[in-house]
Parts: sequence; C-alpha cells; structure tokens
Amino acid sequence: MRILVTGGAGFIGSHLVDALIGAGHQVTVVDNLATGRREFVHPHAQLHRTSVTEPSLSEVFSETKPQAVFHLAAQVSVLHSIDDPLSDARTNVLGGLNVLEACVRSGVPRLIFSSTGGALYGDPEQLPCSEDHPLRPLSPYGAAKASVETYLQYYRQTRGLLTFSLRYGNVYGPRQDPHGEAGVIAIFSRALLDERPVTIFGDGNQERDFVYVGDVVAANLSCLSSQDSGAYNIGTGQGTSVNEIVAHLRRLTGSKAKAIHVAPKSGEVYRITLDARRAQQQLGWTPRVPLAEGLARTVDYFRRLVSPPPGKQSP
Repeated sequence: MRILVTGGAGFIGSHLVDALIGAGHQVTVVDNLATGRREFVHPHAQLHRTSVTEPSLSEVFSETKPQAVFHLAAQVSVLHSIDDPLSDARTNVLGGLNVLEACVRSGVPRLIFSSTGGALYGDPEQLPCSEDHPLRPLSPYGAAKASVETYLQYYRQTRGLLTFSLRYGNVYGPRQDPHGEAGVIAIFSRALLDERPVTIFGDGNQERDFVYVGDVVAANLSCLSSQDSGAYNIGTGQGTSVNEIVAHLRRLTGSKAKAIHVAPKSGEVYRITLDARRAQQQLGWTPRVPLAEGLARTVDYFRRLVSPPPGKQSP
C-alpha cells in the first residue's frame, strides 16, 4: 500500500515507518522536524519537511495518493498546552482537521489517529478504564485529542472515512526523547546512566499504564486490515508507580543516583490504567512485551548512546 505517516520522524512514528517498510509498503513521512529527527527516518521512506498545519500538506497528499494515513504529528507537552492552549490547539486541533480535509480531498479511505488514554478520561471512576468512560480531560492537550476524536466521528458518519482512534497508555522505548517533558522512562534511564539524580513530580506513587513502543506499532498495523473503526485503548491494564520504575531502572543501570521529589505537575491524572479488551476482540491486538523486557531494551538503547562505538559521537 501507499501509506502516509505524519510525525514519522518522531519516537513512535519512526518505529511505525520502519515496520511498514519492513512489511513492503511504500511510505511517505510528513514531519517538520521540530521534535522529530531526520536520522530516525527510514532511508526508504520519502520525507516531506512540512507541518500538518500548512496548506502544502494537500500538495503532499495529491502527489503521493496515500491509501491509508497514520496521523501521529502532535504537540505532546501537557505543560505547554496549559501555558499556551491556543498554540496547542493550532497544532493538535487545526492540524488534525487539516489532515482530515486532505484525506477527503484525496480520497483516502482509512485514517488511524494516535490519541491518548492517559489524558482523555480525567480521574477515572473505575480502573482499568474502558473506552465507554466519560471523557473528562484535565488539560488542553487532552481536550484537543478529544476534539479530534469528535471530528473523526463526524467524518466517519458524513464522509465515509474509516477512522480509528488509538488511545495510548504511557508509551516508552528506544528513540524516546530523554530531555523532554514526557517519557519518564527515557528521562530516568539517561539520567541514571549519567549518574545524575532523577526528579520525581509528587510522591512517586502515581501509577501509569506503561506500554512498549513495539506493541503500539503492532496496534497501528492491526488497523490496516480491520473494518471495525472506532476508539481503542492501547495499554496493558496494569499500573506501575513512578517509584517502581525508578527501582527497576536502578537495578538495570547499576546507578546509585538519588531521586529528588518536587511538586506535582498540573493537569496530570494520579492513577490510570486502560482496559484494552476491545482492541483484543476487534483488532486482534494484545501487548506482547512485558515491562521488565521493555525496560531492559530501553536501557540498552540509551547505554549505547552514552557509550557509543569508537569514532562515533553520542547525540
């Protein structure tokens, strides 16, 4: 198939592009490289350096004529969305709408949207949280994702576009930015390998549903053949506290670095786990990588960056 991936130079997107090309698809990447990295883009993918908010997006669609679109490009900082909701909405809402309009104009039959499970439901009434739980986002970031999901439903009902919303848990794995706001496992892994203290927001007992990036890629791929469009939680159903993550990573890195507790972040849920039975029943998807294995793979990746082969520079 001819497939277009927005955000294909990013953490999750680049892994997805690798898998799509490995499966024999022809892949176009749209990424403005604001946070994505050119070196993450598979050499057999065609990269268009532009934003999903730009009018030039339509030209890319017209030129490449995709048969399916994966929309991952986003502003991903919860704190930035709180500080500047308008900027967040320009990228995450208007950018999403621009992608939808480009799909309709180009006759794209299928769109897979990377949404969020952690920021949509607010403080959940029950755990693990199912897709039927009311959407009560605690941040503009979560509100923007909910808005795009509403647009997806509209385009599905009125334009015949087959749409999928994948509501991710806390995704982690190789290539995640260890210097950003999100991605606590990447941030902690790099800090501990450098023997720097880790910063924990709050008491550290807050729980997240950590899902490995390879499993998230598999969930996206499962949407290429499914006719059961709609919203799907993509998580493990298991909660792990931030303190437990630090303990795991200390064992893997051998680090003695301290943990520093600071005030909690605004707009974050204290406990969230996702019920992914709908994805299992309708998409045939289940998470395959246990947390211990995923953490070991992630630490190995960052260890190679800290200690690169002779003659190579660490990014």
